[in-house]
Amino acid sequence: MSDSREEIRQLFNDVAQVYDSQRRYFIPCFDDFYGTTVALAEADTPEPAILDIGAGTGLLSALLKKKHPGASLTLIDVSDQMMEMARRRFRNSTDIEYIIDDFARHQFSKSFDIIVSSLAIHHLDESEKKALYHKVFYTLKKPGCFINADQVLGSTACLEKLYKEDWKRKVLASPLTPEEIDRAYERTRMDQMSTLGDQLGWLRDAGFDEVDCVYKYYNFVVMYARKS
Repeated sequence: MSDSREEIRQLFNDVAQVYDSQRRYFIPCFDDFYGTTVALAEADTPEPAILDIGAGTGLLSALLKKKHPGASLTLIDVSDQMMEMARRRFRNSTDIEYIIDDFARHQFSKSFDIIVSSLAIHHLDESEKKALYHKVFYTLKKPGCFINADQVLGSTACLEKLYKEDWKRKVLASPLTPEEIDRAYERTRMDQMSTLGDQLGWLRDAGFDEVDCVYKYYNFVVMYARKS
């Protein structure tokens, strides 16, 4: 595992116990952000196979399982402590697979009807994002969809500054403690965000024939790509 990925693992291990309780404060558009992602997760079968990339505590997976009770879920994340929280969340479910690994390098042995990711892929550099989008395309069944709910880089320096200042202003106005906010700032050091335009282009280059940004709130976006 690379040094940067190991640092990410440690940073998220450290906050695994409180991660979910902080989400609404760190994601000002929480309901629309996750609600749009779940709404887009449609399949031609009542029992879809779903892969959650960078699944963390299983927050998004739990919302998808509520929509698709018959779904089988595969969760992958580099943080063993975050995955432990996911195991606790799904302790009464038997159709969940857990993979503790670097999703950028892991080779999946099966295909999926739906692949999702939330707030994870922005930790990859440009070449890794491109390679992952190609891997996602070939791992999807046909038809299948990929939904990436993530943060993106502003397309200009002015817009990026606007995004960051808005986020910091809202976080500082939240009930979070200074220590919790400082730890979040520390995690942002590992971000390698790319612009929305670049990523939509990379998804098309990977082979997806229907690609769009379905939701956007400052730098929080929900990208949709369909293999049809």
